[in-house]
Amino acid sequence: VWLTQQSLLLIILLPTLFTSTGHKYEGVRCEKGNCGVSIMRSGEAMEQGLRDCCRSIRIGKILIQSDEETQRAKVYYAKFPPDIYRRKVLLMYPILSTANTVIEAVKALVEHGVQPSVIILLSLFSTPRGELGLPPSLERCQIYHPGISFLRTDVHPVLPKHSGQTYVRAD
Repeated sequence: VWLTQQSLLLIILLPTLFTSTGHKYEGVRCEKGNCGVSIMRSGEAMEQGLRDCCRSIRIGKILIQSDEETQRAKVYYAKFPPDIYRRKVLLMYPILSTANTVIEAVKALVEHGVQPSVIILLSLFSTPRGELGLPPSLERCQIYHPGISFLRTDVHPVLPKHSGQTYVRAD
């Protein structure tokens, strides 16, 4: 939930409201027209946190699998809100070990009319390879993850993938 709350700060407006007595009040309000897109399977674990913060938010899904030999990612399924091109998108993918999956997800969103500048990638854990693997064409996407989540050791250069498997009970 914390990660979702922090990412929502990127899309919050600070409107000036006037009270019934005529006093000015600086408030905080979420911009309308946001949606979440979870990259299946592990991204679905982040949906509840988003729903806890924004009860009525629309959520799309995208299934991307990588070929084990070539490591090329391929979109197998994508279901987005019909007006996703008008929305800011919170792309949920908790474990970013390589950028292949995220690149394909962003390509699928762009094919549906979403501008890269309105895509916010939410990631809990990232490897240096995952972060640096994003091509310059995606630099307009906003990437948000806690700064302490980077694994920068020689002993463990990649992230464990067991949390996504545990969530969906896949062994």
